[in-house]
Amino acid sequence: MAETPWLLHRTTYRDLKAAHYDLAVLPWGATEPHNLHLPYGTDTIETDCIAAAAAEYAWRRGARLIVLPTIPFGVNTGQMDIPLTINMNPSTQMMVLEDVLSSVEGHGIRRLVILNGHGGNDFRQMIRELQPRHTAFLCVVNWYRSVPLRDFFDIPGDHADEMETSLMLHIAPDTVLPLTEAGEGRARKPRIAAFREGWAWTPRQWSKVTDDTGVGDPRAATAQKGSAYLAAVTAAIGTFLVDIARADTSDLYEEK
Repeated sequence: MAETPWLLHRTTYRDLKAAHYDLAVLPWGATEPHNLHLPYGTDTIETDCIAAAAAEYAWRRGARLIVLPTIPFGVNTGQMDIPLTINMNPSTQMMVLEDVLSSVEGHGIRRLVILNGHGGNDFRQMIRELQPRHTAFLCVVNWYRSVPLRDFFDIPGDHADEMETSLMLHIAPDTVLPLTEAGEGRARKPRIAAFREGWAWTPRQWSKVTDDTGVGDPRAATAQKGSAYLAAVTAAIGTFLVDIARADTSDLYEEK
């Protein structure tokens, strides 16, 4: 058997011919700027790593799952004036998601978990539309919401902040520029109160919100914080994957 039988892109046909999986995990990232010090692939690198770590955690506890290759493009319609941001429209995501769902469903996998690592991706409406016409169970996990940020970081932000920088310093330090190169991640607030208070919403025009594409000061980041955070996220999501693998997904609610 492959050394990492929970990772499809590292597994051979020899090992897959007789394999059975309880669920598949589809990691989904983005390609966009992350302040001045993190790479454009930050969301994809993070989500790929977390998917692999959480799947191993779940596998060691008896869940039989397979992680699909990470999709590196997300919804970035508000950043297209920034060089080489790559946008995938929600309508395109929906078609990609349905093709992947149909594929795993056709191979007998009855559950698909989307592991989302980009705030611009919102799969909820897609799931509402897709679920009634498919028999496989479909759900989404936003890994950056799985554990409280304030348990690990001094100045939680929104994008390329202390959390993301700490995580990247831990999992891919060779891709991170010295923090002296980072911008402050200072974001402008909306002029209209309803947008500031969160009960009205419109997509952010990113280059008008922040000068360096960051939202949140990254300069307190450390690899040690990233390591502790990754361990907590891995345990939280790994436990969820075990629960989903074992659950009767047609009966998810407790008796009154």
